[in-house]
Amino acid sequence: MTEQTKKLQQAKHRMEEARARNRKKERSARTRRLIQEGAILESVFPQAKFMELEALKTILEQRLRVENTNNGG
Repeated sequence: MTEQTKKLQQAKHRMEEARARNRKKERSARTRRLIQEGAILESVFPQAKFMELEALKTILEQRLRVENTNNGG
């Protein structure tokens, strides 16, 4: 293996590691955001804790659809 090939492989490996770190940071940020949004939802709509996810989704979609209709959107 030539020195240039070795350096190229090292550079590729560093890039892969950097991409992996970025993906991990993005996943962590998304997870944090989803947890915070869930906490907000439960604080303003406590019944959400006891509902099946599909039922919760349906209720939210219906309410948001009604609000958008009433607001001209």
